[in-house]
Amino acid sequence: METSIVKYDIELDLCGLQCPLPILRSKKALAKLAASEVIHVTATDAGSLKDFPAFCQVTGHELLESWEKEGHFHFVIKKRAD
Repeated sequence: METSIVKYDIELDLCGLQCPLPILRSKKALAKLAASEVIHVTATDAGSLKDFPAFCQVTGHELLESWEKEGHFHFVIKKRAD
């Protein structure tokens, strides 16, 4: 079983939500975090495999880890420094 080795500050379960909701909810959660805090997102939308890396590239947040386990997609994201 693959799990994150990175400690995270918030866990966000977005399973069952379809695009664009996983990204929008993640963006809202990241806005509440301090710089360099980490969020762990779990989603079931297959589109999130492309959406989260693109989101991080555009916004400057760092995608620390990502993996898939039994139809659940996991993303560990570090908020960019302000």
